[in-house]
Amino acid sequence: MNPRVRDVVPKDDYKLEITFTNGEIGMYDCAHLINFGVFSEFKDIGYFCRARVEHGTVVWPNEQDICPDTLYLDSTKVPSMHAG
Repeated sequence: MNPRVRDVVPKDDYKLEITFTNGEIGMYDCAHLINFGVFSEFKDIGYFCRARVEHGTVVWPNEQDICPDTLYLDSTKVPSMHAG
């Protein structure tokens, strides 16, 4: 099983900075979703930035979510600022 989401920081460029339960940090680009059905609300960057973690994945107020496996497998991993 892939790690789940522990923390998320939405960015103004439709990217999510995600900290996973294994300590890895990934950047997931949501720009490709903004013209897709339920995700069209993301066009409002204020709404997009209301992303939060719930049940190990990223969710938004109107019940949009992204599979945690997709978030982990498709994110670009970045070095941790806290690595020693």
